[in-house]
Amino acid sequence: MGQPTLKNNQLLGDSEFSSWRGDLRLGYRWHHDRTEVIQAYAKAPLRIQRPFYPESPQVCHSVMLHTAGGMVGGDRLNVQLDLQAQAQVLLTTAAASKVYRAPIHPVSQTIELNIAPQACLEWLPQDTIIFNQARYHQSMRVNLAPGGLWLAWEMTRFGRTAREEIFTAGNWQSHTEVWQDGLPLWIDRQWLPGTSETFYGLHGLNGCPVVGSLVFIGQEVSSTVIQEARVLWPGPLTDIGVSRLAAGMICRYRGQDRGAAQAWFIAVWGLLRVLFLGRVVCVPRVWGV
Repeated sequence: MGQPTLKNNQLLGDSEFSSWRGDLRLGYRWHHDRTEVIQAYAKAPLRIQRPFYPESPQVCHSVMLHTAGGMVGGDRLNVQLDLQAQAQVLLTTAAASKVYRAPIHPVSQTIELNIAPQACLEWLPQDTIIFNQARYHQSMRVNLAPGGLWLAWEMTRFGRTAREEIFTAGNWQSHTEVWQDGLPLWIDRQWLPGTSETFYGLHGLNGCPVVGSLVFIGQEVSSTVIQEARVLWPGPLTDIGVSRLAAGMICRYRGQDRGAAQAWFIAVWGLLRVLFLGRVVCVPRVWGV
């Protein structure tokens, strides 16, 4: 897990070597009671597996791959998804994403998600591991039409904790915007500079290497659902937060255990799926849970 991959016969990890310009563009439509892929363009190192339907023809599961095994300084990745009206899509990744050290040039990833009326996108990537000295900037924009639904999560581990590595140098930024009819529904800006103060500080990570967010936007959520989401967390409430949004809800986690965060997110996902989509959870096999 800790070694960069080879590209152009050189060992990556320093900014002096060539970098990737990955691109992935996917389009989905609803046709004859089935969600179909109508566009699938991929440029290395991004790829998409053949779509599959473990639940029903209505819900298309797609798995995104990063064939280089990790991201290094200077890499620029672009992902765009377009869901036509009524399309139902679950997108995940084949494995955890790894961001290697980048002393000079940051890794950047830009994501644009276009969700038409009555369409639903479940954006559920596996976690991202930010190596010490990594510099990672992610920008996501969701264009959500009235009647569309977006459910997403993001789980991030700062440092390779199995090797007792902590994130004391580097930079991490995540910027997400959700827009509808030209108006912002939700804007979330997160920034964590890699220092001992931010890693151990109470207003930083407080010594917790794992953070996560689950957000659901597209319909109003009652206070009862907010309380049920809190009850689904088995640990101390100081590790989590659950809040209502103008048209949805958000769950936050800060702690030591990615597995516990994922289990809670899956439980909340299941709650929301039954209430708003009328279907139970179908865990992708690539998660191995």
